[in-house]
Amino acid sequence: MLSDIRIVEIEALGPAPFTAMLLADLGADVITVHRKTASDVPGKGERNLLDRGKRSIALDLKDPEDVALLRKLLRTADGLIEGFRPGVMERLGLGPEPCLEIQPKLVYGRMTGWGQSGPRVQEAGHDLNYIGLSGALWYGSPAGVPPFPPPTLVGDIGGGALYLAVGMLSGLLKARVTGRGTVVDAAIVDGSAHMMNLLMSLRASGGFRTERGQSLLDGPHWSRCYRCADGSYLSVQCLEPKFYRLFVDKLGLGDDPDFARQFEQGLWPDLGKRLETLFLAKPRTHWLALFEGSDACVAPVLDPESAAGDPHMAARGIWSEEDGRLQAAAAPRFDGNPPPRPRAAPERDAHRDEILAELSGS
Repeated sequence: MLSDIRIVEIEALGPAPFTAMLLADLGADVITVHRKTASDVPGKGERNLLDRGKRSIALDLKDPEDVALLRKLLRTADGLIEGFRPGVMERLGLGPEPCLEIQPKLVYGRMTGWGQSGPRVQEAGHDLNYIGLSGALWYGSPAGVPPFPPPTLVGDIGGGALYLAVGMLSGLLKARVTGRGTVVDAAIVDGSAHMMNLLMSLRASGGFRTERGQSLLDGPHWSRCYRCADGSYLSVQCLEPKFYRLFVDKLGLGDDPDFARQFEQGLWPDLGKRLETLFLAKPRTHWLALFEGSDACVAPVLDPESAAGDPHMAARGIWSEEDGRLQAAAAPRFDGNPPPRPRAAPERDAHRDEILAELSGS
């Protein structure tokens, strides 16, 4: 879909390379400017899964000759992605202004936690800090325990990488029409706060409260996970009354007057305890067989390796062993076609000769 787009990515951690991977998955020619030596941060070795489908050239951005090479590369680029703290690229002489002088239609994507302005811009931080400040962490766990959502998904990926991807694509569309580039300020605090607007819409109608454990999606017995006799877990979220009735009927609780009062908040804690006891009496296989094929909104909670073997996930080819590592397929899909199989992540500087040959001919 993006085969005529070239993105230059400056090596960073977390959401910036994820965005570049997503664009590469969608067909863009992503050239990663790696450091000449590997980072000592775990997960950033010589070959990183997030580099799949990309090409690599290693440059020292403090070396004038390498900076000159990067500038030449930018003349051929549609977009640039960087994930440094504000001011770093400017100090390297590679801020938006000089880069847009080199390539006026360049979409300059900036990925940070705190953004490009505000009192915290020079402070260090990570996923939990950003979503804690933005409000997105508040409902991250059941009431009574500290909030902790799945690592990186809400902040780095949801509020960061995906918003940068949308911003990059919007900027690329603008550049196609106007011939002028733009700067995308993608901050995790911005994106993760924006993601809260669905919950804010429920709050406006009375369906969500500030207090944890008191709202439609974070408090009821029909919107949580339960442990089974074998130590595995089930997810239950039958919000709509017709689905809830199926759920309680399948459990043989359809005639119980308390379970019939789905939205009576005062009953939720006791009914949740009753379901805890019930689900603990049988292994997950029993419950999955009971609910199979129904609209009761019950599903297993699986680790990635187990998810790869699930019939639905396997039928869609979502998880696979590629390049010696378990990884998820590209998303979204188009016209019912299976997602493309991404190329393996390259070794650092693997495409130097190829890229230099292209630049010499441009």
